Amino acid sequence: MELSEVHTDVASQTGFSSLSVTPSIVVVDDDAVMQNMLLEFLGQNGMRASAASGKADLAEHLRSEPSLVILDLHLGQENGLDLLRLIRAQSDVPVVIITGHRRDEIDRILGLELGADDYLLKPFGLRELLARIRSILRRRTVGGGESPRIRVRRRVRFGPWELDRSSRDLHREGQRPISLTKGEFALLHAFLEAPQRPLSREHLLRATRIHEDVFDRSIDVQILRLRRKLETNPSAPEIIETVWGVGYVFRAEVESV
Repeated sequence: MELSEVHTDVASQTGFSSLSVTPSIVVVDDDAVMQNMLLEFLGQNGMRASAASGKADLAEHLRSEPSLVILDLHLGQENGLDLLRLIRAQSDVPVVIITGHRRDEIDRILGLELGADDYLLKPFGLRELLARIRSILRRRTVGGGESPRIRVRRRVRFGPWELDRSSRDLHREGQRPISLTKGEFALLHAFLEAPQRPLSREHLLRATRIHEDVFDRSIDVQILRLRRKLETNPSAPEIIETVWGVGYVFRAEVESV
């Protein structure tokens, strides 16, 4: 990765000229070379970047409500997934996770399910990182991160459930609210936008913004987790049914409230 691979015509090339404030990015990485390279690169491309090397630094940065966090999953003495849990307990700030090990498939999937917005494998191109950041921040700028199609009503009912889109909580009468991970929430949204229609795994991969190099069965893992929360009997699902050779279909009637 070379800093020279992206020129410094910031407003026209990054798309940040449309934002009212300068994006603030926190880089959590204990590799000093990587950390300094990212800080310099982000600064050259119109962003205010700062570094955090662990839990204490990160907690301090979260108080200032950054625009986005870049989080390495492997931090020596600390576990990146634990830091992601800390972030999600305190903030809804977008998170891009990075890892240097292609074999760490489960960690990447867990990261997405714990609420990460995206991930990159090292070594990655700085242009790609910039594009991912730009895409996430634009989604946040337009409608606070939600699709315009699903912002009209805050709550939606299906079967015995009611979903609060602002809190990502599922409610069922007489029971405590159930929280959804960001991955589960995105998957449920995809179903709620197309009830009664068979959806392919490829469609669901795109809808949940899981990239192509995540193996296809990651959707099956998400479906299993979501069924465990929604279905009376996950082994005989009535809300999310499998359509063999196609994908899945959401059988419940959907009503905005």
